Amino acid sequence: MDHLLTLLRAAAEDTRLRILALAAREDLTVSDYVHVLGQSQPRVSRHLKLVVEAGLLERFREGQFTRFRLVTAGDDAALVREFVRRLDPKHPRIAADRSRLDALQQRRQNAAVRFFRDNAQRWDELRALHVADREIERALAHHLPLGSRRLLDIGTGTGRLLEVLAPKVEQAVGVDQSREMLALARANLARAGLDNVEIRQGDMYALPFEADSFDVVTIHHVLHYADDPAAALAEAARVVRPGGAVLVVDFSPHDMVELKREHAHVHLGFADNQVQGWLKSAGLLSLEPIHFPGRRLMTGIWRGEREIARRPGQTPALSHGASR
Repeated sequence: MDHLLTLLRAAAEDTRLRILALAAREDLTVSDYVHVLGQSQPRVSRHLKLVVEAGLLERFREGQFTRFRLVTAGDDAALVREFVRRLDPKHPRIAADRSRLDALQQRRQNAAVRFFRDNAQRWDELRALHVADREIERALAHHLPLGSRRLLDIGTGTGRLLEVLAPKVEQAVGVDQSREMLALARANLARAGLDNVEIRQGDMYALPFEADSFDVVTIHHVLHYADDPAAALAEAARVVRPGGAVLVVDFSPHDMVELKREHAHVHLGFADNQVQGWLKSAGLLSLEPIHFPGRRLMTGIWRGEREIARRPGQTPALSHGASR
C-alpha cells in the first residue's frame, strides 16, 4: 500500500504527468525535457529525480548523456503505462508538448538524413550486389526461436530489422555506437508506432546488459566491420539465455577488395567453418548455415543456439525456429 501511494503521489502533478507522456514516446535527456516543457533545467531535474525515486522512470547512460525511460519491469511498469494510457492526447498541454517533441525529432532526423544522403550512392551500389534485404528479413523472422520474448539487435543502424522483428516479440532492443544511426532509428521506429522497442548506444564488445538477458540476438551485416569478430560473438553469446539463439547475417568470402577502401570493410566475408568455429568457442551449438546468392555477393545466415542444461542421461533436443 505504501509503495502504491508513493507512485500515485509522484505522478499526481501536472509537469510530472507531462514527463510521463513524453517518456512513453521516446527516451529523452534532461535538455530534451527542458526544451519541450519550456521549464528551467533545475526544475526539470527536480521533477525527474522525484519520478525516478518513485519508480515511475528509470535512467540509463548513453555516451556522455543520461536518458530517461518509463520503468520497464515488474508490476510498476504496467501501472505506469496505464497512467499514460489514460492521459488525454488532445489536452492542450499534452498536445503542445507532443508538437514540440515532434519538431525536435524532425530536426534531428533531418540531420541524420543529410548524413545518409551524403553516403547513399555508395550504400545503394553495395545493396545492388547482394540478395534483396526483404528475403533475409523473412528468413530471420522464420528462424526466431519458438517462444522468443526479448530480442537484441547489435549494430541496429536505421532500426530496419527492429521494425521487422519487434512485432514478433514482447520487447526488442537495438544498440549502435553511431549517434546519427541512433537518431534515425528512433525516428523510424516512432513513425512505425512500435512501443515495445528500446534504442541504446552501446559497444558490441561490452554490451550494457546482464548475462542471460535475451532470447535471441541478431547481428546483421556488422561483423565485416569488426576488428575482432570472435570477441563480438562471444559477447553476444553472453547475453543469450539457455534455449536462445544468436543469428548472424553477413557476406560469404569474396574478392571485392574495393569494399575495404570504399566502405571501410575490415573483412572480405566469412567462411562457414570460420563463423561456426567462433560460435562454438562462444559456447553455442552451431546449426546448419543458410546461403543466399546475389549478383556478386553471397549472404549467409549462421545460427548459434545456447543449449539448456540437461540432467545426466537426458537426450539433447534442438528447438528449431519456425514462423510465428
